[in-house]
Amino acid sequence: MALKMKIFVSAFAFFVFAVSAFCISPAQQYADRIVSEDLASASVGILAISGDGDTLVCINPGKLLLPASNMKLVTTGLALHVLGADFMYETELRHSGTISDGVLDGNLYIRGGGDPTLASDDSIALPADKLFAQWAKILSDNGINRIDGHIIGDDRHFSVMPEVQSWQWDDCGTYYGTGVSGLSFYENVQTFRVSAGAAPGDSVSIVPMTPECPWMSFDFSKSSTGEAGTGDKLYYYTSRYAPFGEMRGTFAVDRKPKTLECSNKFPAYTCAYLFSEYLGCAGGAGDSGYFRPEDLPSAGEPTEKIGSTFSPSLGKIAFETNYESNNLYAEALYLTLGKAMYGDDSKAGAAVASALASLGLDASSVEIKDGSGLSRQNMLSPEFLCSFLSAMKKSPAFGDFLKSLPYPGSNGTMSNVMHGYDASGLKRILLKSGSMTGVKCFSGYILPSDGKPEDAAVFSIMINNSQLSQYRMQLLIDRFLHLLLNY
Repeated sequence: MALKMKIFVSAFAFFVFAVSAFCISPAQQYADRIVSEDLASASVGILAISGDGDTLVCINPGKLLLPASNMKLVTTGLALHVLGADFMYETELRHSGTISDGVLDGNLYIRGGGDPTLASDDSIALPADKLFAQWAKILSDNGINRIDGHIIGDDRHFSVMPEVQSWQWDDCGTYYGTGVSGLSFYENVQTFRVSAGAAPGDSVSIVPMTPECPWMSFDFSKSSTGEAGTGDKLYYYTSRYAPFGEMRGTFAVDRKPKTLECSNKFPAYTCAYLFSEYLGCAGGAGDSGYFRPEDLPSAGEPTEKIGSTFSPSLGKIAFETNYESNNLYAEALYLTLGKAMYGDDSKAGAAVASALASLGLDASSVEIKDGSGLSRQNMLSPEFLCSFLSAMKKSPAFGDFLKSLPYPGSNGTMSNVMHGYDASGLKRILLKSGSMTGVKCFSGYILPSDGKPEDAAVFSIMINNSQLSQYRMQLLIDRFLHLLLNY
């Protein structure tokens, strides 16, 4: 009798185990396996919730982790929620003199309004020559054919430092660590043409390209040709405190020549200088620029506005921010929240907390240090990101937010995501990636195959401190997304 009872209990336990295993989603089973095997030494948090509120996958949902560019989900979502998709930045032309017989006797000021897209090299912005043509027409419409004075870039719209204090020093000289300006120009980038020498140890050929910045001096003596297979390890160091830049590191002998995009810490001066050059070529005349704040008009000094131009809409800027993972655009949006809500860009953090509270979220449970995710002091959790994505469904800006998000296989950062998977259905996954050394994060929505976007599932997978290559982590995430798509 005892033996029969033991067999019965064992069979019942097996039945319970089988039912439990059957109820666990394939995505959960897969996530459990990769976290215990491939990502055993990493820090991982995963959460996925269906549109009905059912938990689909759950591993360490409350763990605080580096989000990298997943931070842009919060920044763009809040900017659209607070400012609206039709918001535009304004750049003004002003002067502090008199106009007589076609001559401006005084200075012309290009007053930035925080627009990060001025002369940006992307699909939504006007190139510099077309932008300058608009400004030249404003001058002509106001009877100005010559300027007896300076053309000065006024970047005081934002008061904070261009770079966030917690950014790494070696990021600040890169194209993705340029930092913001009240008068950004050409995405605050300086390009160099780089070519390896004939043999390891030889000098590297480095030629400054665009935009033209003749006031800059450079030291390239600390860069050299590296051994084959060592890649591009060049780092550019520069500062807004002096017109000087230094390139350090190595560029492998087997690397093809390339254009290296680095940081330009004088975007306002660059804008003023190149507009002056444009006017000279177009038959106008003018001087350019300033290095010292005292060259700008004081707060009480009257200036007359003679015209302005406007940025693309915020909806388009948010789209570009998320598709291309543009740090400059994200940081400008972050500071603009502070300006819009408190009249002070230095209060951007408080503005974000207030905007999150309006969505029913508590910012005290996370750490937000910037708008782009470049800071390694940012700390979010999958639970927070999923709560944010769910809360955005109730925002009037939800439709515009969805439009800003890419899908696997689309352009930009998603071009190689889920490569080789059946393309049908991939447009139902709208998400943002985030990558740093040892970090890989993906968060977003899975739209229902039939039904309303408001019924979308939300998910967040965050991997930190992994020793796997970015390629290997991507393969793991691709498979997870495929399973999640078919939950």
